[in-house]
Amino acid sequence: MNQPTRRTFLKTASAAVAASSLGSIAAGAHAAGDDTLKVGLIGCGGRGTGAAAQALNAHPKNVLVAMADAFGDKLESSLNVLKGQGGIAERVQVDDGGKHVGIDGYKKLIEQVDVVLMATPPHFRPEHVRAAVEAGKHCFVEKPVSVDGPGTRSILESTEMAAKKGLTIVSGLCWRYHPAKRETIARIHDGEIGEITAMRCSYLTRGLWSHARQPGWSDLDFQMRNWLYYTWLSGDHTAEQHIHSLDKTAWAMHDVYPTKVSGVGGRIARTADIYGHVYDHFAVEFEYETGLRTFSRCRQQNGTDVDVTDHVYGTKGYVDVMAHRQFDLNGNQVWRYKGPNANMYQVEHNEMFAAIRAGEPINNGEYMAKSTLMAIAGRESAYSGKTITLDSVLNSETKLGPADYSGAVDFPKTAIPGVTSPLA
Repeated sequence: MNQPTRRTFLKTASAAVAASSLGSIAAGAHAAGDDTLKVGLIGCGGRGTGAAAQALNAHPKNVLVAMADAFGDKLESSLNVLKGQGGIAERVQVDDGGKHVGIDGYKKLIEQVDVVLMATPPHFRPEHVRAAVEAGKHCFVEKPVSVDGPGTRSILESTEMAAKKGLTIVSGLCWRYHPAKRETIARIHDGEIGEITAMRCSYLTRGLWSHARQPGWSDLDFQMRNWLYYTWLSGDHTAEQHIHSLDKTAWAMHDVYPTKVSGVGGRIARTADIYGHVYDHFAVEFEYETGLRTFSRCRQQNGTDVDVTDHVYGTKGYVDVMAHRQFDLNGNQVWRYKGPNANMYQVEHNEMFAAIRAGEPINNGEYMAKSTLMAIAGRESAYSGKTITLDSVLNSETKLGPADYSGAVDFPKTAIPGVTSPLA
């Protein structure tokens, strides 16, 4: 998706705010004839439920007709939440034929809809995107989009296929749809801070949810219901969460990506079995071909200070991306965003459905895949204690996760730097 300059931004942002406020966008021609778009949701957790509501709020002729989840209780809970929301409840039209429970439920759902919202654990994303694109369906794809090299390659292939078919793919890397962030990054692109000399980003936060094991759950059920804590499902939190920070640095660089990565990390505060085998902290340095470096760090530990910030430094000054402020080399503020704003989650759906109806596809596929690759490479460097390249991860043949989902699933071991090998 082309990013606006400051000269075009205010017009775009104002339109987005208006669309968000009204819950609708003027529609262009659509093949369905009556302009109705049938929407399906794969992955009925909190983020998926939110995405479905935003999709329905984006246009009065968007209708939710199908839902799929590995677990029936998650599907029913999500459906009840959506039916209880004023303004969209009458367009939640999921009957028994539109409910699909089980890991393969997405296949029937794709047959029933025009637009697929994907919010399962990231392990399943490449398979879902491929199936939807092959069927000619538009996609909203939550981040991250893969957990390993084969999955990332699959996403890139599906992205190319979608471009050839004229399909829209909108990424859940939502900060790229935030009006103030767009203007802030546009100033960097316009040279306001000069040539970029370094970047640093932090996603230091506290712990997230977990679910105690219940009677009748298989090992697979337990891992999938606690998917954050298994690398094969989530990619670890440097991919599942910190990807937002890494993606903003890639955005500042016009989506030119680093080539080499060196990271450290470990698991010291979050060691109970309920937390699977993932790390609870990472510090990773990314190096570009020019020698420019991005310094990143992330943490999920209760009782710690929170710091979610991104800074881009240049020859004329620097930008605090999250605060939407620009400073000169002496630390004096020279600009602060004061323009219109809107809910970025709603804006991405507004723009997606407007693009579909106008026949002007948006395709975020390449950057969502490469930002995911950046996060995976950082993880693999920290896991192994080795300096590695992004290309080595992309070209890896190691596919994380079980060969099938019908048998026993092992509990993965925690990576040990110097012992664990990076993906090969």
